[in-house]
Amino acid sequence: MRLKDLLLLSFGAITARPTRTGLSLLGIAIGVMTVILLTSIGEGTRRYVLSEFTQFGTNLLTITRGKTQTVGIPGVLGGTTHKLTIQDAQALRQLDGIIRVVPLSVGNARVETEGRGRSVSVFGVTAEMPEHWKFSVRSGRFLPQGDPFRRQSVAVLGPKLKTELFGDASPLGSFVRIAGYRFRVIGVMTPKGNLLGFDIDDAVYVPVASAMTMFNMDELMEIQVAFGFGRQLETITQQIRDRLMDRHRGEEDFTIVTQAAMLETMDNIMNVITVAVAVIAGISMVVGAIGIMTVMWMVVRERTAEIGLLKATGATSGQIYQLFLCESIALSTIGGTVGLALGLSCVQILPTFIPGIPVHPHLLYVLAALFVSTMAGICSGVIPARHAASIDPVIALHTP
Repeated sequence: MRLKDLLLLSFGAITARPTRTGLSLLGIAIGVMTVILLTSIGEGTRRYVLSEFTQFGTNLLTITRGKTQTVGIPGVLGGTTHKLTIQDAQALRQLDGIIRVVPLSVGNARVETEGRGRSVSVFGVTAEMPEHWKFSVRSGRFLPQGDPFRRQSVAVLGPKLKTELFGDASPLGSFVRIAGYRFRVIGVMTPKGNLLGFDIDDAVYVPVASAMTMFNMDELMEIQVAFGFGRQLETITQQIRDRLMDRHRGEEDFTIVTQAAMLETMDNIMNVITVAVAVIAGISMVVGAIGIMTVMWMVVRERTAEIGLLKATGATSGQIYQLFLCESIALSTIGGTVGLALGLSCVQILPTFIPGIPVHPHLLYVLAALFVSTMAGICSGVIPARHAASIDPVIALHTP
């Protein structure tokens, strides 16, 4: 039997019963569509998260209070024994290769003026923050350079907060109360949007010493450091660790998190999630394969007389096996192609119905979905095809 004849017989059998064929294709098509759609969301989310972090640069590291490996009750069996202070931040400025150090204190407080107010995040930072975070000032100026220990009653508003409090009027020179403390507005930031779901435009920036006084804090939440691109990350990290341990009586009661390590961790987490989602979605392919196997058993039973006639006219058992296996593969391949078209269409349409959702199809998962769908057809067709090939032609010809 020539390949051309084999394909014609297979597709003829498939098109002879369109309803049953359509139902058998449905499981594979839904499986492929689901895999493509969910993995596209996973890949899109991964790219979104990484882009959100990399927008600040990759030559950054963060020092947080407490050691992540420490176990037990803080202050008794372990935990932070020394505070992370502005003095620590100033000490890091003296290290070779460090280009910026931003001590950070964060809290939440109500900002009020002329009867209007709202609760927002308050960032206690220094004048280097805009360059460090790649922010810019839209009007006025940012916090002045100077002694980070000095409490100054000046504030810079986020654009959303400015609109809520002052509308279209300029706030420069006006006074606001933050947690009951009076501050003069000296600037308004340029809109930046959301960062991982956090609205950074709805915030206010004050000197770090003022924030620590406002929230009655005697330690920083973290210290952010930028180093020169020509410097080795391991060398810079070790220098920072040594300097802080010297200040903390030889104890490493802090954690240094590099931007590169954080990006690698986030990338690994998102990849694991994407693979897990693909596996879960692939379960529907198993259901589709079982459906194809069931259909092929029915086809073999219905065409028993045809099998006997083919064998009586010279067809070998191998050719009968190829014929039914080809039908199974064709069903799964067509189903996979339909699922591919539906999945890619959903990827294009989904942002229209859910604005802002990150989707990005990954070629590897698309090819894997098609490969798995084809393999599903092969696996689900082998047993029925072998059964068809083993039927005795004499018995088959007497089958009504």
